[in-house]
Amino acid sequence: MRGPRTRTATERDWENRSAYAYELADKAAQDDTWLLAWETARPDDPDAAVVRARSTVCLAWDIRGGKRAQYTTGEQFRGFHATLQRSRAETERAAELNPEDPTPHITEIWTALGLGYPHAEMDRIWAAITERAPYHYEAHFSAVQYWCKKWRGSHELARAFADEAAAKAPLGSLLTAFPLIVHFEHDETTDQEADRTPEMTARVDAALADVAAADPAHPRLAEVRHLLAYYLSLQDRDEAAVEQFRLVDGYVNALPWRYRTEPAEEYCSLRDQSVRAAPATV
Repeated sequence: MRGPRTRTATERDWENRSAYAYELADKAAQDDTWLLAWETARPDDPDAAVVRARSTVCLAWDIRGGKRAQYTTGEQFRGFHATLQRSRAETERAAELNPEDPTPHITEIWTALGLGYPHAEMDRIWAAITERAPYHYEAHFSAVQYWCKKWRGSHELARAFADEAAAKAPLGSLLTAFPLIVHFEHDETTDQEADRTPEMTARVDAALADVAAADPAHPRLAEVRHLLAYYLSLQDRDEAAVEQFRLVDGYVNALPWRYRTEPAEEYCSLRDQSVRAAPATV
């Protein structure tokens, strides 16, 4: 990203650029005083523009809240939709100011999800992203959310998208995590046998190989390790689970924990269970 005075190496490091844009945007959604000052000082700065577009989307989702539709008020929905509509022009401007950057298009996926863009429009956004960054992790995560049954797709569409991404991606891209994510997003059973099938074991093994080949500085590596720790534990592969838990201990803002009422409690419970089951690793 670029601040008021300097440009850093993240300009073409699209993974880190989108990660930093989100972190800054999340803060700006709460208080954008500093972003307004940046925009005043540099009116056509593509970095400020991408943060502004992302912050408007963050603000929209903050207005909506994280509850299911039946527990969300009409006022919240009106504010949500109006703010997402406003984000469309901001996203377009950010894309025009930096045509090579996939980040504005990734941001637009969340507008598409919230406003219910038809599948053809999502295909347009996806083509713009893959033209610029075909193996971008956050882009794939965002797209999987769009294609999930709970939003604008179905289990079948999400699974097909994830399987294709995992099959095409180079080792170390972490995209083999997406078949696991799609399984998690659509798993409505409490039966752990669904997590222990040969197919699920093969998915976990593929993700383990992907993690081993990934750049240690990849901004999404910890998220994938959490997912692996979870499924390795459910598959009674406790020694391997503990190895992943050790590498991420202290951070719980990832799947599956962030979907839980008490993320840290759930995380600690499963971690400790695996540690007890694998005493030789302690």
